[in-house]
Amino acid sequence: MYELRAPSPAPVRAAGEPAPESSRRLLTWLVAIAVVCVAVQLAFVVPGSGLGWDETVYVSQAGGDAPAAFFSAPRARGISYLVAPVAALTGSTTVLRIYLALLSAGALVGAFRVWRTLVPGRVLVCAGALFATLWPTLFYGSMAMPNLWCALGALAATGWVARALLRGAGRAELLGAGAAMAVVVLMRPADGVWLALPLLLVAVVRPRMFAALAVGLLAGAAPWIVEAFAHYGGPLTRLHRASEIQGGLGWNLAVDDQAKALEGRTLCRPCTIPWQRPGATVWWVLLPFLTAGGAVVARRAGRGTAVLLATGTAVSLAVPYLFLIEYAAPRFLLPAYALLSLPVAECLVRLYAQARGPAGQPGRTVARRWRVVALAAVLAAHLAVQLQVTSRVSASSKSTTADFAAVAAALHRNGIRPPCVISGDQAVPIAHYAGCASRQTAGHDGSITPAGLREAARRVPTAVLVSGGGPRPAYAPAGPPVFLVETRGEGPFTGYLFPPPDRPGPDRPDS
Repeated sequence: MYELRAPSPAPVRAAGEPAPESSRRLLTWLVAIAVVCVAVQLAFVVPGSGLGWDETVYVSQAGGDAPAAFFSAPRARGISYLVAPVAALTGSTTVLRIYLALLSAGALVGAFRVWRTLVPGRVLVCAGALFATLWPTLFYGSMAMPNLWCALGALAATGWVARALLRGAGRAELLGAGAAMAVVVLMRPADGVWLALPLLLVAVVRPRMFAALAVGLLAGAAPWIVEAFAHYGGPLTRLHRASEIQGGLGWNLAVDDQAKALEGRTLCRPCTIPWQRPGATVWWVLLPFLTAGGAVVARRAGRGTAVLLATGTAVSLAVPYLFLIEYAAPRFLLPAYALLSLPVAECLVRLYAQARGPAGQPGRTVARRWRVVALAAVLAAHLAVQLQVTSRVSASSKSTTADFAAVAAALHRNGIRPPCVISGDQAVPIAHYAGCASRQTAGHDGSITPAGLREAARRVPTAVLVSGGGPRPAYAPAGPPVFLVETRGEGPFTGYLFPPPDRPGPDRPDS
């Protein structure tokens, strides 16, 4: 006997949920983009690279051969936590670079996948490719710097909030938004605040999402707050000191500075350089128009809420770096670029569809092909510019870190070996390369008095560095300077070396 059974019902998907085949195809495309991104970093950025100034500060907190550098008020420890598993095991910069490149590539795939139920797969693939191939993304993907992680966290947090607004705040949306918010604040508290402003505003209509974002904000800020009470007398005092170091917040039009920095300046402070390569900024000038066009396209397609939320959040994240600080760095705008990639992709996908034209018109095939070729040529030129700038910035960075390593080697030849103390010009990164502690008597990294430096010299080898033929610092020891090395970036480096601890010197009595 045969038993008659009703056919199993097809699985029900939530509104907007892509089919499993479509979701797998999207994942494949995003993974392919991430793989290409890693390959470019391994070809251009990783080989021969060393740790930059900021990286030495973050990495030194997590372990390694050098003492921890002074941790100034504006910094947060998120990136130190991220690199800790590798820094505690090895001092190899190459291993650290590969670890971060792979980790950031995986995070890129995850952050864009959050949006898979909100925008079509082809738009997400285009957005992912656009963001992944920007030179700041390629350059900082393997760097121990917080900005790219803020960008991916902001993209994910905004996506989870958009999903909650359109489909309801389920467990995934609540946990995802809270965790992403915590990551951004842990990396850069100021970015976390500017991210929270628009998201908390729209989440008022979803109290559970509002609470999840608030918890994430507080959880991410907790280490910074605890450290503020422990070392600065409280969060307000730390904020005041951070504002001093960053030049204060106020009306400062930095739009032109950010544009000039895109030609390959990792930091433009002060940004009084001539604008030598305006071609590198063409895409940036077109960005507002492509964003507006994409917002219109998304609205007509019924995706206006999600894309407008991404655009508004991007604007919030960009405001302090365009209008409130007096210097520029392309990495500061990575969170805005990540979110703006969505409306830009909407616009470009629509332009591609228009270039192809409607089917069934064989007489216009040639014209359609030319339009597609023209659009592809523009995008290829944009990609070529990004790769060129990536190569140039990487070469400049490697030259700078080679200079640091050369000065450190010269110090070793002159008897400044661990345990040791270094002060003066570029002391923070050079001390890391030399395995010494960096101690500055003034400035952003001021952490010791001149008397304290002299006292340290009684115990360990100590040197004061001067670059570019500068004058002898008042706190440097007596005696002629010792020539160390001629560098490409800073000119000649000289050192004023305190007498060795085991031998009395002219500026110190016998101990």
